[in-house]
Amino acid sequence: MFGTVVVGVGIAGLARIRDLMNPMPSSPSEHLKLFGFVSRRTFGNINEAKQISLEDALGNKDIHAAFISTENRSHEETIRMFLEAGKHVLVEYPMALSAKAAHDLWEMAEQKGKVLHVEHIELLTEEYKQLKKEVAGKDLVKGTLHFTGSVLDENKSGFPAFSGIARLTWLIDLFGDLTVTSATREKQKDKNYSRMTVHFQTTNK
Repeated sequence: MFGTVVVGVGIAGLARIRDLMNPMPSSPSEHLKLFGFVSRRTFGNINEAKQISLEDALGNKDIHAAFISTENRSHEETIRMFLEAGKHVLVEYPMALSAKAAHDLWEMAEQKGKVLHVEHIELLTEEYKQLKKEVAGKDLVKGTLHFTGSVLDENKSGFPAFSGIARLTWLIDLFGDLTVTSATREKQKDKNYSRMTVHFQTTNK
């Protein structure tokens, strides 16, 4: 069995705990053993998974991998700690708040002989696979991707572009490299409202 720990118990972290506690029959998850979860908040147990300290998670030789599901801004530091402790790491997208930090972390993982995997689960959904089939072989002339969500804490999630960067990855995966041609941001603090509008161009303009 491959020992694991979940770090962070937001929506993604809770889903990880659920799936590790109830793996699908004959799936690779059956070979994973959840030793517990780490959170700044005190929970005790969640779905029979026990809360353990960060120090215990880093020091336990039976824990081989960490699933990091914390806010964007803390990803880099948490990955670094677990790689230093000799653990494999799976982290929710995005891995870090800069490309340089991401490359440094991949280099560190390579030096340690550990796997550092960034998971963008939306790219594995049936809806997305269908969308990819529909655009295959077609030239993009013009298009709009619009999505909404609650206003996030920038101290934890990073600049608003990072709140939407997972969706931008759709576009790159579907249409290749993109260049930003313009970007604007509108804020209405009294209404707790923020909107970012970005225009991109494909390599063939």
